Amino acid sequence: MSDHATRVLPRIEFIALIAALMALNALAIDVMLPALPYMGEALGISSENERQFVVSSYMLGMGIAVLAFGPLTDRFGRRGPLLVGVGIYVVAVIIAAFAPNFAILLVLRFVQGMGAASVRVIATAVVRDRYSGREMAEIMSLTFMVFMAIPIIAPGIGQVLLLTGPWQAIFIFMGLLAAAFWVWTYLRLPETLPESQRRPLALRSVLDSFRIVFTNRVAISYGLAGMFLFGALFGFITSSQQIYVDIYGLGVYFPVAFAAMAGLMAVSSFTNSKVVRRFGMRRLSHGAMLVFTIFSGIWLVLALIGHLPLWLFFSLLAIIMFAFGWASSNMNSLSMEPLGAVAGTAASVFGFVQTVGGAVLGSLAGQMFNNTTIPVATNYFLMGVMALVCILVAEKGKLFGVGEQYAKSDGPVMDAH
Repeated sequence: MSDHATRVLPRIEFIALIAALMALNALAIDVMLPALPYMGEALGISSENERQFVVSSYMLGMGIAVLAFGPLTDRFGRRGPLLVGVGIYVVAVIIAAFAPNFAILLVLRFVQGMGAASVRVIATAVVRDRYSGREMAEIMSLTFMVFMAIPIIAPGIGQVLLLTGPWQAIFIFMGLLAAAFWVWTYLRLPETLPESQRRPLALRSVLDSFRIVFTNRVAISYGLAGMFLFGALFGFITSSQQIYVDIYGLGVYFPVAFAAMAGLMAVSSFTNSKVVRRFGMRRLSHGAMLVFTIFSGIWLVLALIGHLPLWLFFSLLAIIMFAFGWASSNMNSLSMEPLGAVAGTAASVFGFVQTVGGAVLGSLAGQMFNNTTIPVATNYFLMGVMALVCILVAEKGKLFGVGEQYAKSDGPVMDAH
């Protein structure tokens, strides 16, 4: 057995590496936001809403490709498919820096997203390979906390790069950072899926893996809840530059406001990691979703009444995004918890559903931008309601339980359905 297969990373480095890999997705979105007007001008795209396709094309590429990476990683292990995917990401983003027109740029962003799908699937599967239950939720929260450092600094990095060079410098920066993470992964990440647990890449086996995922009520319901949450977040991200700059006139201070929101989500994930073992994933995520939906409804009502001053808008959004941090990390763990035997396929299914579904829902909200916050507020409230419906389906109409796997023991017991 190779050194890569037998090495066990220290817990801190494991969290840092997984977070760094996951951060490639956040980087590919958030570092682009300050550059959208410059790219649009350079490539002849005058419509502000049309410029949002730079973000959504990436998300669609990632969402479609995750379906392939799930069965591949369950068959060939985690390391190989991950290294191939990150390699595709690096090549696509470097070439995108030299795209001659907007259409080719969108195609390369789509390919970059396809490479990033490996991270979306495999990072989650690797965590599930090593941890389960509330310990997995704790690790996911800590990973998400580090991961959120990228949205905190990414728009600022993008702004600095724009001040010192052309918009193409952002793509070169992304490529170099992804290449560095590829080297780190190659040198340090062990194989977490033993040969004995790999599933054959045969149609019957693949279909059986998908059947296991789709017939698990708890897992698929929480996966769909995550899709609606992601739809809310993506709707805000695609409109954030227009909201902060066009509505509130923040100009070059837009990255500061964006970073503050991301910072709150990082704090939220950190506090979740400290209390999840005591209170459980369900109690925390259910309470957070209620807060998310109620305050989104308050935001919508106030936005319909009239223009929200910046301090009020920011205060409401801060509460909502703090709740988002608690809800998203716990529900992601809850969707994966019963499916350890098919973790790769499960991560690919939920990655597809949440990325493509969330991107479509969020893009609809983004395309409805009308120089007010009403479309985003409406999207947040509706997505919150739908996520709560999914949670009620998962828990048979009950909220704030501890889950069957904790009802009779202190540790997790795998639940097949």
